[in-house]
Amino acid sequence: MKYIGAHVSASGGIGNAILNAEAIGANAFALFTRNQKTWTSKPLTVDEIHTFQLLLNDRGFDPAYVLPHDSYLINLGNPNEENLLKSRNAFLDEMTRCQQLGLRLLNFHPGSHLKLISEEACLDQIAQEINRALDQTQNVVAVIENTAGQGTNLGYKFSQIARIISGINDKSRVGVCIDTCHTFAAGYDISNEMGYNFTFDEFEQEIGFQYLRAIHLNDCKKECGTRVDRHETLGNGFIGKEFFTRFMHDSRFDNMPIILETPDPSIWAQEIQWLRSL
Repeated sequence: MKYIGAHVSASGGIGNAILNAEAIGANAFALFTRNQKTWTSKPLTVDEIHTFQLLLNDRGFDPAYVLPHDSYLINLGNPNEENLLKSRNAFLDEMTRCQQLGLRLLNFHPGSHLKLISEEACLDQIAQEINRALDQTQNVVAVIENTAGQGTNLGYKFSQIARIISGINDKSRVGVCIDTCHTFAAGYDISNEMGYNFTFDEFEQEIGFQYLRAIHLNDCKKECGTRVDRHETLGNGFIGKEFFTRFMHDSRFDNMPIILETPDPSIWAQEIQWLRSL
């Protein structure tokens, strides 16, 4: 079964994310559990946690299909010690909030070397920072999202993600989120059958589907291999409609949160309905 939703707003309280997901006919959703534009946020209150969990159950959402996203400020590969400390503390806070809410996943971008250290050193540092957070939390899986490779961002090659995973001590608590726009922009041409098969064969060989925990389902405004991260509404970009039909019939993507981050929230309900019609 496909569990489909979108990254919905939690403005006014994290419980509102549940109501916003329900309003678009979703059975999965993503959210920020704190202000993603600041380094620190107020701790969750007991009432906030209790209300969120009650509402999640009342509206029929399984916590397994909720995909929190961490702050975009966080860079676990940052070579600057002061800025790394900020990222380390913020990432631990994100993991802790998921644990408090009873959520099992935290999606994050791996990090950037900023042209100050080698790619290999950066990837190894990211793994050690993930280990540090896992050692201080329980039950939450750190879900590495592949990137488009803009600037000095790492994680755009499956081999880079594989290297991070190789450095994780508890392999049961690390996973991967494939963003389809990022995948295409990074040079994996999933727009046709041959490229689709090649891409996911490579994913299996480099990483393994046992680590796949989530999908960000987006079309792409830019051509394959441009390494430019620009999402497009489904079927209206360079990936095209054929991909989404193929994806919806592929059982390897069942039973995980499939999250839209397409640029027009007003049509999320229609996009979800269209996907299900496939």
